[in-house]
Amino acid sequence: MRLLINKIVLGLCSLAALVGLVFLGWILTTLIIKGTEALSPYIFTNDLINNGIRNLLVGQFMLAGIATVFGIPIGIMAGIYLQEYGNGTKYAEFIRDLSDIMISAPSIVIGTFVYAIIVIPTGHTSGWAGIFALFIMMLPIVVRATDDMLSLVPTELREAGIAIGAPKYHVITHIILRAAKVGIVTGLILAFARVVGETAPLLYTSGSSVYWSHDLSETFPSITVSIYNLATMPDEKMVQLAWAAALVLTFAVLLLNLLGRFVIREKHH
Repeated sequence: MRLLINKIVLGLCSLAALVGLVFLGWILTTLIIKGTEALSPYIFTNDLINNGIRNLLVGQFMLAGIATVFGIPIGIMAGIYLQEYGNGTKYAEFIRDLSDIMISAPSIVIGTFVYAIIVIPTGHTSGWAGIFALFIMMLPIVVRATDDMLSLVPTELREAGIAIGAPKYHVITHIILRAAKVGIVTGLILAFARVVGETAPLLYTSGSSVYWSHDLSETFPSITVSIYNLATMPDEKMVQLAWAAALVLTFAVLLLNLLGRFVIREKHH
């Protein structure tokens, strides 16, 4: 009876996985077929004002990159505090619970929050507002990944470092973080991959410009928001450009993930 139940559950799980793969394959196939119709070298050398996506790609990665520059060190330090200094305290548990809530919070809620505290007071969308929204999204992911990976490091490593008389910060930076680096870097890649493809928080915060821009205090070009805008236009050429932009963004995120995993594997060996 138990073997029968086991086979039934295994079959249902396999079926669920197959259904998921079928839909994923369907989405990717549709994206490739429609995206390649408008894909050409021209779109990579021209801005949206001239039916290209150059400014959108640069703008999107600038927003996500700057958010990452702020989010990674703060998130890692917060994760170190939770596991190495405040572990077991009510304050640390509160931070963990808050982090879990923020991870599960809909991205559009974060965008609305930033819209209320930055966009409304300044009177216009801006790159900095978009960066702040992506930073808020990324921070709890980095905190949780760091906290979880440090918790997997054996206590014996900490005790060995303390036994030879090393200060705690030295033990953390030279022993514990090195032992957990593979998991932490994986968490960082996942955090970046999530924010670089976000649309909802940028709709309210950074908006999207059709021009090339480096001025983060003004409305800033973003490929995800532009895909949304182009896809709703009556012009078929603009819709095709939206498909091409979606295909480029999808493969850019995929390549980043593959590159990150390759680097992690090399470091691990």
